Amino acid sequence: MKTSLARIRHARSKQEFPFLPLEEGEYVELALTRSKLGLVLIWGGVAIALLGIILFATIISSSLSASSLGGIPNSAMPYFFMLIISLSLALVVAGVVGMKIYNGNSLFVTNKRIFQNTMTGLFARSSNVIELYRIEDVSFKQSGIFDYLFKIGTIRMSTVGDETTYTFPFVDTPTDEVEMIAHLIHLSKDRNS
Repeated sequence: MKTSLARIRHARSKQEFPFLPLEEGEYVELALTRSKLGLVLIWGGVAIALLGIILFATIISSSLSASSLGGIPNSAMPYFFMLIISLSLALVVAGVVGMKIYNGNSLFVTNKRIFQNTMTGLFARSSNVIELYRIEDVSFKQSGIFDYLFKIGTIRMSTVGDETTYTFPFVDTPTDEVEMIAHLIHLSKDRNS
């Protein structure tokens, strides 16, 4: 690649991804985030749980409204509804936290290295920087009909020497992404040989 084009791509990558420590002449070839389908699953779970709470509250409040049944007296109903609202708010907060953790995972492939940011908890994150020429194997895995139907999967990369395996789940079109990464690895190995 011509040096002037490499400089332009480097400048553009520095502007678009200021948080990446790019070296001179290094530019982002591929920026991967997790599939939006995962967010649908998170919020779908929250919605189902909220519907369950609302259904439970409706059944309990209608059956307990007749104080002759010996249930909760009418004076305790405001506390019951506060409990239901508190549970509902806790579910929404759990959904927001789940979304933050899910979106906190990314993979950036440059012409020289791979930057992987992993978030497994609200206060648990890690970053890995892998030189492309050190990657020995790159592959993907689709497990089950769900992954196959929605064309999502897990990218897997193994390094030479320390034999570390890096994975990045919930990737859209993993076959295309693996082909691109494999091509960049091949070019990097040719450059370093």
